[in-house]
Amino acid sequence: MNLNSGSKMRSIKIGIQAPDFILEDCYGKPVSLTGLRGKKVILYFFTSPGGGN
Repeated sequence: MNLNSGSKMRSIKIGIQAPDFILEDCYGKPVSLTGLRGKKVILYFFTSPGGGN
């Protein structure tokens, strides 16, 4: 997932619609943010130790 627009990171503010993205759930099934429209969603982004390398 990349929310970068060119070389500048886009800032997402409270109350502004988040950009759509698709990630796999723990079963490998794709889940999109727009597919969850109308539901309460908590997004938790994290990195593994070492920056995911």
